[in-house]
Amino acid sequence: MFVSIIIMLIVALIVIAVWVSAIQQHKEKQEAERRKELTKQKKVIEESEDVLVNSSNIPMSEMLTRVLQRRIHDALATMVELSPASRELKNRLHESKERLGAAVESNAKGDSLSLPDNDKQLIALVQGIKKLRNVLRSEHSKGKVDTQQFVAEDRRLEKLQLKINVESQIKRGVSARTANMVGSARQYFEKAYATICAVTYSDDYVTEKKALLETYLNEISTELKASNASAVKKKNEQEQDDLDILFAPKKKW
Repeated sequence: MFVSIIIMLIVALIVIAVWVSAIQQHKEKQEAERRKELTKQKKVIEESEDVLVNSSNIPMSEMLTRVLQRRIHDALATMVELSPASRELKNRLHESKERLGAAVESNAKGDSLSLPDNDKQLIALVQGIKKLRNVLRSEHSKGKVDTQQFVAEDRRLEKLQLKINVESQIKRGVSARTANMVGSARQYFEKAYATICAVTYSDDYVTEKKALLETYLNEISTELKASNASAVKKKNEQEQDDLDILFAPKKKW
């Protein structure tokens, strides 16, 4: 009887130990998942804030600004649920709610762009627009952006990317042509022309730039033909001069 009690106690201790271990593992798993989700939401906030801070050179619509602010607010709300004891997160959520609730002053600047001269700044501008499009696509997939608004805003950003690409190539081509680097100028213009011809829609901008690039390319083609003809003529004249000298009657001294 005594032995049976000891065996039962041992079994009970083993069961309790397994149960405690399972609970501990479950808690550790929950904590790991909590930390993972916090990291994910923090990344969402940092990405959205970075886009807002660096949007000074990008024509931003009021709708897109609201999308980014809503994204930050929702991420903070999730973080507060995961860390309800954090006063810092609660304060940030309160500030985000006030910004979201306040009337957003439209900072839309049309579609006008001021292209930077620095290549790094130009790349940063393109990357900024790509991030905006990715954020917009993500929020639309979550059902937080109306489909009609998404299509219109995504098309606007797509056109901005096109303008940056085309205008930067034209700018480089004009600079190269001014410096008498006709070959390089033609390459820049051809690249811009291929880009503008690849779009699947047509508007005033596309029509205007296509005509402008065709003019530039035709002028360069005419210049190169004239230059080649002049070079050939000069070469023929030089060869003729050499022949005249070679076969000219020798003077007697």
